[in-house]
Amino acid sequence: MTVFNKIIPVILAGGFGTRLQSVLKEVPKPMADVAGKPFLEWILRFLKQNGFSQSILSTGYLSHVIESYFGGEPIEGFDVRCVEEKEPLGTAGGFLNCIKKSNLEANAWLVCNGDSMTLANLAPFLELANANNFTAAVFGVEQDDASRYGTLKLNNQNRLEAFLEKRPGRGLINSGIYLFSDHIVRQFSDKMPLSFEMDVFPMLLMQEIPVHVFRAEAPFIDIGIPETLQASGDFIKANKHHFYEHDNNTSTLTN
Repeated sequence: MTVFNKIIPVILAGGFGTRLQSVLKEVPKPMADVAGKPFLEWILRFLKQNGFSQSILSTGYLSHVIESYFGGEPIEGFDVRCVEEKEPLGTAGGFLNCIKKSNLEANAWLVCNGDSMTLANLAPFLELANANNFTAAVFGVEQDDASRYGTLKLNNQNRLEAFLEKRPGRGLINSGIYLFSDHIVRQFSDKMPLSFEMDVFPMLLMQEIPVHVFRAEAPFIDIGIPETLQASGDFIKANKHHFYEHDNNTSTLTN
């Protein structure tokens, strides 16, 4: 198993989960019970199977629930640090708050949403960070029905050109997984709140900084609405080899 010592994952787990509050009550969305464990724990177990030994969690709404659970070290050999977002900072703002307060150093940062999951072998995506002049990359997933998600517009070199509005039909969606060099992160705006989709990526494109789009066909789910939350248990059970046994390549990947 490859170990990525110089890439640190940051999970964005601070959202309010407004569309699920009637279902979850006093539980933050990433802590929704899925197949007997919090959805967030499945994400971290997946990262461990992909070679990581630590992660930072950006928490916000009901942060104490997340901190209390992972303070019990439920994943052996995997270090979890929680950094609370005292006020809403946006997706990129929460990420910057995390890396500043964690005092950890990395050559690159892997950013993942705490309410969605793409079950692909991450190694080829992470290898992009080793390229000369690497700045940023987005993990795109092909979906037969992209109507609930923004899709990605790329050029013929697999470089990001724009985030497109939701549209019906098949499309390459933004999976919510990003990879950034530490150098480019230090150039992010310090204005808050700060969004990856609305602020960071438009800034990179405006400055003609290349953003690579990595394309994959792989199992994907989000728990943003009650219907997909309900389906997530079967999704986890059908893909347990991604969480407990290392599988070298169970998806079709291209870049």
